[in-house]
Amino acid sequence: MFHLSDNTLIELELPPIPYFLGAGRTAYSTGDHHPHRSKLGVYDLLIVAEGGLFMGEDGSEWRLLSGDMLLLLPDGEHYSFQPCAEDTLFYWIHFEHEARYRTLATDDTSLSPALNASRPFENPYMLRLPKYLRLPDPQAVYDIVEQLLTLPTNATFWREQQLLGNLLSILEESGSRETESVATRLAERAATYIQAHYRNKVTNEMLAEALHFHPNYIVRCMKSRYGCTPSDYLQEIRLDRARRLLVTTDWSIDRVAEEVGFRYSPYFSACFKRKMGISPLQFRKQYLR
Repeated sequence: MFHLSDNTLIELELPPIPYFLGAGRTAYSTGDHHPHRSKLGVYDLLIVAEGGLFMGEDGSEWRLLSGDMLLLLPDGEHYSFQPCAEDTLFYWIHFEHEARYRTLATDDTSLSPALNASRPFENPYMLRLPKYLRLPDPQAVYDIVEQLLTLPTNATFWREQQLLGNLLSILEESGSRETESVATRLAERAATYIQAHYRNKVTNEMLAEALHFHPNYIVRCMKSRYGCTPSDYLQEIRLDRARRLLVTTDWSIDRVAEEVGFRYSPYFSACFKRKMGISPLQFRKQYLR
């Protein structure tokens, strides 16, 4: 099941541009269900304005509240897994895109196959839309959809396309900010975990199990936030604690090494000298003069 913090992205290669098909405003009463559809053939963008929807797609489920959006895929099975618990108002926008999509999960490095076997454009633009998003400015999105709904029947094709483009641009930018925020929070959570467990063995796999993210993604987040890998961060924490112990205690080098998580004292001394330029013993002597 996807959670409300899920930051999966749907990636579309442009050109061609998404093609606007239609939009609507739908009101459900308490107890109503969204219809069950399979392989709709178009992208179905849902934006909840009031109440809540309980939507599923291919076994994943989301509870959408006011200000939430969800992008349902053309080849998926869409259904309501629970009736509305209150009166609900939501917008829907349908659009087409000829090229295949792919899903980018930020907690996994595996990607689905390439979008196209042939790439006629050397530098295509990759439109990345959030699968789910808590809209930072829902009213701005509502206003665009209302403009789509109130266009005169003789509205030009380009006016519809312009409004769709504006809407997708807002969603892409908001999703990008949310992804960056998630990455930063994850890096900080990883750092907190390392600080709490530095005396013990800490591996990327252990971090992944504790934080429920792919280890390679955690590494990327740490490098982006702190400029180093989790193992580098762990060693820096251990050496920092070792410097304090060397100055504030009369413990042996072996005991200091063990206390900060190094299993072998010679390896500790080598890491310390590589970092500080002098051995642990020489470092201590500087403060005993």
